[in-house]
Amino acid sequence: MKRQQFIEALGNIVGSTHVLVNGDLSSWEQDWRKRIRGKSLAVVRPVNVDQVSAIVRLSSEAGYSIVTQGGNTGLVAGSIPDDSDSQVVLSMQRMNTIRSIDIDNLTMTLEAGCILQSAQEAAEVAGYFFPLSLGAEGSCTIGGNLATNAGGTSVLRYGNARDLCLGLEVVTADGDIWHGLSGLRKDNTGYDLRNLMIGSEGTLGIITAATVKIYPKPAAILTAWAAVPSIDAAVELLRLCRQYLSADLTGFELINRSSLCLVNKHYPKLNIPFWEDCPYCVLLENSDDESEHHANSRLEHLFELAIEQGCVVDAVVSQNISQSNQFWLIRESITLAQASEGLNIKHDVSIPISSISNFVEQTDAKLKRAFPGIRLVTFGHLGDGNLHYNIQAPDFTNPADFIAQHENLISQLVYESVKEFSGSISAEHGIGALKVDILPLFKDATALRMMRSIRYALDPKGLFNPRRVIR
Repeated sequence: MKRQQFIEALGNIVGSTHVLVNGDLSSWEQDWRKRIRGKSLAVVRPVNVDQVSAIVRLSSEAGYSIVTQGGNTGLVAGSIPDDSDSQVVLSMQRMNTIRSIDIDNLTMTLEAGCILQSAQEAAEVAGYFFPLSLGAEGSCTIGGNLATNAGGTSVLRYGNARDLCLGLEVVTADGDIWHGLSGLRKDNTGYDLRNLMIGSEGTLGIITAATVKIYPKPAAILTAWAAVPSIDAAVELLRLCRQYLSADLTGFELINRSSLCLVNKHYPKLNIPFWEDCPYCVLLENSDDESEHHANSRLEHLFELAIEQGCVVDAVVSQNISQSNQFWLIRESITLAQASEGLNIKHDVSIPISSISNFVEQTDAKLKRAFPGIRLVTFGHLGDGNLHYNIQAPDFTNPADFIAQHENLISQLVYESVKEFSGSISAEHGIGALKVDILPLFKDATALRMMRSIRYALDPKGLFNPRRVIR
């Protein structure tokens, strides 16, 4: 099928106004960090699963591949087209309906293009709580969250996106629709296709809707900010939190001084506690099912003990929701402050919690020896072993030039260190296009063969998101 015929046929499916081929398409063709720009054949915006199915069948027949896109907030170039001018961007933005909320079953069924914050607000209106939370929640979508198995700040208690999903609606590479939106918590009838699709980054099927868990709201959610003298001390504080808060501990974030220095530089009105006093700060969240008074008492007791044992230098507990939001805003502003400072190198890694201190100490030393003056911006979800181990160019250096010259070697050093400590080179961002060529260096060869077999079995033509995750 000729190109123009194909574009017209797409218009017959979704309406010509929802097939974009001209004008400024950077919102769909450029990654969030503005480092990579592709060129699509067309951006297509379906409004229901039947249209998605028809688009897949048409694209398969015409020989054009599909890149599915939600909010385009990914960090590994997994949801933008390549520069071949031959890929269709399938934007899920119009498929944003919340189909139902089942209070007795504690589930919510919603379409893949639903913004995460909208899902949170819908649960809130119903008197319940959807716990998935991350910095991009105002623009990322449920489909993207599931396709990348997003983590975020509440993994400690509620798990990753995978753990929050009970069912999926998916369009296969044949254009068939898998109607798997059951809200069942037990269904032992063969292979777990749901978990196969979650985390597959759009390479095995197109997620069009999901049934997710919702929860009763906690009686109180309190946050606290603590200054700690070392990562070892932060791990000791985590141990105390597990002991005294148990399942009520819903978040535990580690932030180094370099991260807070950037936030203070670019957002000086945020009034960051203790940031100059210690090399690291911890932000933790306590969700209490009894009362705010009970939650506050437990945190006060916890910090008295932590200060006595020397793992905390000083701490402050939020006195109201405004102060709690302020603490989280500091944490969420790190990425924005880095962007304001200039281009940077991001590493989203996971390390066994018991090894994180040694990993940071040894990797910091290697990088500082090799690249004097670099700034190590280390922060992340210490409670689940996920660090964002980022590199900022030295002061008074052109960031773009520094990255162009040194990024590959820096990442090689970091990933070799991750491997040495039995970690993962991608904790929650995925592989996408950025890491597809280095994955074989750090992934078990048998696992890669199994992954290729699965991909070929489900998408033998390579229709979905080619050259992503695995080649």
